[in-house]
Amino acid sequence: MVAAAELVDPLTGRISRSIYVDREVYEHELEKIFARCWLFLAHESQIPNPGDFVAAYMGEDPVLVVRDSRGKIGAFLNTCRHRGMRVCRADAGNAAAFTCTYHGWTYGNDGKLVGVPGYKEYYYEELDMEQWGLVPVAQVDSYKGLIFGTFDANAVPLPDALGDMKYYMDYMFDRREGGVEVIGGVHKWIMPCNWKFAADNFSGDGYHLNTTHISALKVQGNPQAGVLSGDDRIGVYAGNGHAVTLSVGPGVPASGNPAVRDYYASTWPETAARLGPLTSKIALTNGAATVFPNFSFLLTASSIRVWHPRGPERTEVWSWCCVDNDAPEEVKEELRLNSLRTFCMAGILEQDDGENWNMCTASSRGRVARLHDFNYSMGVGHERRDEDIPGIIGPRVNENQQRGFYDGWLQMMSA
Repeated sequence: MVAAAELVDPLTGRISRSIYVDREVYEHELEKIFARCWLFLAHESQIPNPGDFVAAYMGEDPVLVVRDSRGKIGAFLNTCRHRGMRVCRADAGNAAAFTCTYHGWTYGNDGKLVGVPGYKEYYYEELDMEQWGLVPVAQVDSYKGLIFGTFDANAVPLPDALGDMKYYMDYMFDRREGGVEVIGGVHKWIMPCNWKFAADNFSGDGYHLNTTHISALKVQGNPQAGVLSGDDRIGVYAGNGHAVTLSVGPGVPASGNPAVRDYYASTWPETAARLGPLTSKIALTNGAATVFPNFSFLLTASSIRVWHPRGPERTEVWSWCCVDNDAPEEVKEELRLNSLRTFCMAGILEQDDGENWNMCTASSRGRVARLHDFNYSMGVGHERRDEDIPGIIGPRVNENQQRGFYDGWLQMMSA
C-alpha cells in the first residue's frame, strides 16, 4: 500500500480519492484502525439486567456485548472456537449461556466454555476448556453509559482516548442527573458508500447544509434555511480524530413541539450548573459530532449511530434514538418521532446525505478521477484556540473538523 502520508495531508486538506475505494487501504483500516481503536458497542440501557445481551460489530468482526450473571459487562467475538459458527444469532435478549448450533459447544454469558458434546467419549477429557472460551474483547469500558471496546490490550484507557471530546459528549449524555437511555430499538440499513464520507460529514460539515438540505429545511419552516453561516456556530477538532460542530448559547433539538421547547428551557439551568462554565459559551443541542473512528451523534435529531464498514464502497448504518432518562414521556415520544422524520433510514435529511455519499464514492472509482485529490482546505490557517473551549476551533463553515478527522486517520494508519 502507498504510505498513508502520501494519501492524506491534514495540514493542507489534500485527500486522495483512493482512500475511499481502494481494497488494500480498506484492509489496512480494518487492521490499523478497527482492530486497535476504542469502538462504540452499545448503551448500558440496552442491557440493564444480568444475562442481557446485544449483538454488535467491531469493524467486520461480530461481537456479543453481555451483562453476565454477576452483573459485569463484557464483550466477546460472536464466533465459536471450534469451527467459527456464530454462537448467538439473535440481535438482543437474555441468556445464561450460548450454544453453537453446529456442534453444540456451549459458553456461559461470561464467555467461558462450559459444555462440549462428547467431552469424555471423543475428547477423552483432554480438551483444556479453560483455554477455549469465547475470544474476549481486550478492553471494555463505559463513559456516561456508552460502552466502548478495543481489541488492543495495550490501547490507552478510554478516558485518555476520548480526551477533550468528553466535554462535548457530556452535552448529550450527561446533561441531567439521570443520564440518557436508548428508546425505539435500532434501525439498520446499507448505504453504497465508504464509511469515512459519513463519519467526516458528521464531524461537522456546515458547508453542505443549505445546498444539500435546502428543500427539507424550507419544508420544516427552518428560519436558517438559505443562511450559509452565523456568528453563533463554531467547529472544534478535539484531538485523536474526534470532532464536533456546535452552537453558542442555549438551544433545543429541531422539533416544533412546544413541550420539547419547554422541557429544554426548564432543564437548562440544571445543565448549566451540572456541566460548568463551558455552558456560557456553547450548547451542543444544535450540534453533530464524530467520536473517531465511526461513532457519531446528532443532538438536533436525538440520534446516535455507528458507521459499520462493509467493504471500501459499502457501509451498514445502525441508528438509535437517545433521550434524557428523566424526560417526560410526551417529550421522549416527540423526540423519537422527530428522529424518524429527519435522521433515520427514511428521514428527509438522511436521504439527502446518503445520496451524496453514494455518488462521491462511485465517482472516486474512476481511473482518471483518482489522479485528482479532494480539497479539504477551507479555513486553513484561520483556526484558533480559546482557553475556555477545549480543542482547535474554526468557524462552523470550515473544514477544520474534517481535517482533524483525517489527522486521526493518518495517525492510526501510520502507527
